[in-house]
Amino acid sequence: MTSPTLTDVAEAAGVSYATADRVINKRGNVAAKSIAKVNEAVAALGYVRNIAAANLSRGRVYRLAFLIPQGPNAFFARIRQHIKDTADRLQAERVHVDVIEVAAFAVEGLQASISSLIDRDFDGVAIVGLQSDALIQPLEQLRAKGVAVVGLVSDLPQDNRLAYIGIDNRVAGRTAARMIGMAHAGGKGSIQTFVGSMDARDHAERFSGFCEVIAADFPDITVRDPIITNDDAAILKSRTAKILGDRSNLTALYNVGAGNSGLIKALRASAPQRPFCVVHELVSHSRQALLDRQIDLVIDQRPDVEINRVFTVLRTLIDGNALPVLPDLVPTIYVQDNLPADTLTDQMKAQDR
Repeated sequence: MTSPTLTDVAEAAGVSYATADRVINKRGNVAAKSIAKVNEAVAALGYVRNIAAANLSRGRVYRLAFLIPQGPNAFFARIRQHIKDTADRLQAERVHVDVIEVAAFAVEGLQASISSLIDRDFDGVAIVGLQSDALIQPLEQLRAKGVAVVGLVSDLPQDNRLAYIGIDNRVAGRTAARMIGMAHAGGKGSIQTFVGSMDARDHAERFSGFCEVIAADFPDITVRDPIITNDDAAILKSRTAKILGDRSNLTALYNVGAGNSGLIKALRASAPQRPFCVVHELVSHSRQALLDRQIDLVIDQRPDVEINRVFTVLRTLIDGNALPVLPDLVPTIYVQDNLPADTLTDQMKAQDR
């Protein structure tokens, strides 16, 4: 059996094809009585709107923007590459993408960048967010224009976006704590943590989840006050080198954010007996550090999956459709024994920092 067509809907509703088309594609100027008849026919026939055909007929172009932190962060280099690759694949489907770089962890900079989008012709925007009331007004202005707004990797104020695409960062932090706690095998310990910025929701949630598990299940392990790094590899290197040189009772290191190349350099230069070390994101330097036994565990959030989902979610929202129930994005735990044979990170060493 063939699927019902718009012609079938028009005939069942007793209206013209043009009227049925206006109702289905929400073009307005149709009497309420005709709208009700068309909707009844749609339900009775099980008609499913062909969004691709409708978009083609009216010249629909999806104009998307991604606001991504600038700088040498290797994880966001992966994000940019995945955005480019996906946009290239979707060109035939009339998807146009702008990647707009903003200063990392700068609330005023992100506020200005969001405000700059208000007078531009975007249908959907994905933003690596920060937690600040300063973002609420420009986000509300974007939403008032009908722009679909989603948070990516690090969430925005929840009332001012339509969806969040990313892992549960509190769970990621709890996972790191569980791995470090188990590595202590019931013994005492002291953990030095590093955080890029507490204004970044993903960092704050990871740190909070981490502390919750250590306090609840590993009371003999102390979590030291976090060192704020702004994800700067040079800061990670210098502060780690100093801590390791103090010869304290440090038993573990946990970096909530990026800048891991500096951390790894400091560990490489230290004595063979190093603390247990957990970091986030599988990029070329963290992958190699696992192989060289300079770190122990990487928690990766699979940015390729996140970016694919962002494109799907934004196009669904722009088309005016309800989002389907989507499975949770679950981070992957990598040790040296389960590294994938080939990853995008291996192709991006020239971009890596």
